Amino acid sequence: MKQEMIEALRLTREGRLAEAGALIRRALAKGRAPGGPQAHVVEVPPLPAESGNGAEAPTQGPPGLGATQTSEKVPDDTASSPRVTVHPAPGYPFTLPDLKPMGGLTPDVLAKLAAHGPPLRQVPAERVAPAAGRWVAGAYTGQAGTRAYKLYIPGAHQGRPLPLIVMLHGCTQSPDDFAAGTRMNFLAEAGGFLVVYPEQAATANISRCWNWFQAAHQRRDQGEPSLIAGITRQVMAERQVDAGRVYVAGLSAGGAMAAIMAAAYPDLYAAVGVHSGLAPGNAHDLPSALQAMQHGGPRARSAAGIRTVPLILFQGDQDSTVHPRNAEEFIRQWASGPDQPQVTLRLGQVPGGRAYTCAVYQDLSGQAVVERWTVHGAGHAWSGGSSNGSFTDPAGPDASQELARFFQEHPRRTAAAPQPTQWS
Repeated sequence: MKQEMIEALRLTREGRLAEAGALIRRALAKGRAPGGPQAHVVEVPPLPAESGNGAEAPTQGPPGLGATQTSEKVPDDTASSPRVTVHPAPGYPFTLPDLKPMGGLTPDVLAKLAAHGPPLRQVPAERVAPAAGRWVAGAYTGQAGTRAYKLYIPGAHQGRPLPLIVMLHGCTQSPDDFAAGTRMNFLAEAGGFLVVYPEQAATANISRCWNWFQAAHQRRDQGEPSLIAGITRQVMAERQVDAGRVYVAGLSAGGAMAAIMAAAYPDLYAAVGVHSGLAPGNAHDLPSALQAMQHGGPRARSAAGIRTVPLILFQGDQDSTVHPRNAEEFIRQWASGPDQPQVTLRLGQVPGGRAYTCAVYQDLSGQAVVERWTVHGAGHAWSGGSSNGSFTDPAGPDASQELARFFQEHPRRTAAAPQPTQWS
């Protein structure tokens, strides 16, 4: 079992996902691993092939869980599914916590698996942050462990409390990669705000995905939410931060985790941005996560009408990694309730790029509850991002610019802090 898992990992690194998946299924189907409990078999559906032509049609795959892929097909010597070429780095939708009950893998084997996580994409420093500011590394340690982070401090806006945006990357990404793709540090220098990028560890998830789909990482003061909140508070304590202007945003797995953070810590974050993510409460393990990503998740019964903090939402309507239906669940959770919001639609077109629809949901006081951007023809990538980073679609409207603008419009209200949301 141990050798087969290591061999499956080698196959994923070579982009041979179909063979890796078949090998894992055969290994798990054997039943017992030596000295381990009865194996639990998880059927992983074939990854769909996508069309693409470079920057204007971004690479597809499930960064929400791990694997990334392009449309290039190669001959396959297995009968299970087409082989795909992985980019920028391979992964597979199994994480270390999911592998533990699948055959009694020992800690030393888990450590070897983690050490073979996808290599991080290298980005030149000048494409990550402007030279005018400071790009510094830090780390936070709490009861749930330690996470590193990168912080951008603008150079032209010192001496006063600044807004803070927490940016959560997608799978296989790093703070440098995510910062280069979103160009958020350059907006921070121009607009005068801090940006912090918590970094997921390969030891926590083999593809460096935030574990949004595990019940242990979905609640306040537990697991990864406690670490992200800890990083936020540490930056607030060490830097001059306007406590009423602290925000959280993310892409894919990071978007799903950002939504969890907004629901669990409405007293900490004034607004949230989700790009190609999933709504809180729609998954509690790997099978339910795959189901939600491909088809939209089951409704979280107790989460309807939470309206904890304002939400700006981006979703490509051709996203085959996170089904566009997941955006509807965000609307149900954030914009439903006894007082139905008023909806204003705006149609637009990026010059030479993609068309989009922006729907603004306002409450009875005229405040925006949700601002939903649907990017027509877009896949699973940061809209309007730079090709310097991974999972970007330069042809779309500028999600980074709209996030910064939306956050600026939504400081924390002076009313009593809302309560965290739980799901059933």
